[in-house]
Amino acid sequence: MAIGIIESLDHEARGITRLEGKAVFVDGALPGETVEYASFRRKSSYELAHLVRVIKPSSARIEPRCPYFGICGGCTMQHMDPAAQMAAKQRVLEDGLWHIGRVRPEQMLPPTQGAPWGYRHRARLAVRKLPDNGGMLIGFHEWRSSYIADMKTCEILPPHVSALLMPLRELFAALTIAERIPQVEVAVGEQCTALLLRILEPLKPKDEQLLREFADRHTIVFYLQAKGPDSVYRFYPIPGPRLSYTLPEFDLEFDFRPTDFTQVNHAVNQVLVRRALRLLDPQPGERIADMFSGLGNFTLPIARSGATVLGVEGSEALVQRGRESAAANGLAASVEFAVANLFECTEASLGALGRFDKMLIDPPREGAMALVNALHADLPSRIVYVSCNPATLARDAAVLVSAKGYRFVAAAAVNMFPHTSHVESIAIFERP
Repeated sequence: MAIGIIESLDHEARGITRLEGKAVFVDGALPGETVEYASFRRKSSYELAHLVRVIKPSSARIEPRCPYFGICGGCTMQHMDPAAQMAAKQRVLEDGLWHIGRVRPEQMLPPTQGAPWGYRHRARLAVRKLPDNGGMLIGFHEWRSSYIADMKTCEILPPHVSALLMPLRELFAALTIAERIPQVEVAVGEQCTALLLRILEPLKPKDEQLLREFADRHTIVFYLQAKGPDSVYRFYPIPGPRLSYTLPEFDLEFDFRPTDFTQVNHAVNQVLVRRALRLLDPQPGERIADMFSGLGNFTLPIARSGATVLGVEGSEALVQRGRESAAANGLAASVEFAVANLFECTEASLGALGRFDKMLIDPPREGAMALVNALHADLPSRIVYVSCNPATLARDAAVLVSAKGYRFVAAAAVNMFPHTSHVESIAIFERP
């Protein structure tokens, strides 16, 4: 064991101290604390360690609200005051931009954040039948483990979903295929809550009846998935409330399937879209690209401004749902969608899409390296980049600044996942 003073947090929310010049990453330690720790993995340039005890606590340390904190891997920062969490994420963003991309924005904007509890409207929960009639486990995996946490409630799930965890244990234990349900996906819409069961063998009639009774009793919708994503179907009730979310500020509603990508935090998504649109400042008559457009979460709000928008997405299914949403929201005349693999984007393939006055980029964690490299002479005057990975944002920002001649105007952290180390962000680039 050793004693150290924690200097900062890394991108996984581990405290960093140093031992003979070597970085030591301590789970559960906070900046400014003096702690005793025990290393469990030693390498030539770093060590990984568990927190043994806090000798001098940080003023940001609080009592975790969840009784499973430290066991469940769903959260890693509940022991830190929410305001301090946000400040730490902002520092992770700034550090990543500089140390990886050697870029700094001209201005750091205030962070985007929302309610810290009950925010998670999307979740994938593991399911396991215990041996010898020990019942069922349903929940997130334990911290750095394949075991499922024995959780009876969850503070980051909406309260009505948290309240389903124990009834779901009883339901699954009663099914004849209890051992053949590896996971359940939760998708909370504004009109209904959907539970998608991954089933490895068909339901028996008794199972189907139990699911129907449970759905009626708890006012939820069951979807079933026997194979790949294309096998998903709505099981019960078939007629009934739609699975959808809204962006009220733009008078928009989006239907989605439980396997479609949507933001887990509806409230923060509304703020994020508002902020992105304000930074992009779309104007009537402009032609704007929304790259990695998904369901059209940014595409349709941009179209509401009067601009003409092209949403580009790699998934044919998402593009089709984007088109349906555009039509349902009265925007078919000003929105186009195209299917393209933007990870293989070239100057020629991008040029074939035509000229854009402005561009919004919202890639997955891999970032948009091929796309930013493919930007050619007739560059968009402004780019708003929404990122879920500070490292790939930093890498792509370096290309935009050094190779494409953009000014890095501003950036801000977005707390889409409170109590986790996940850092989302938004950045704006402009041509001089």
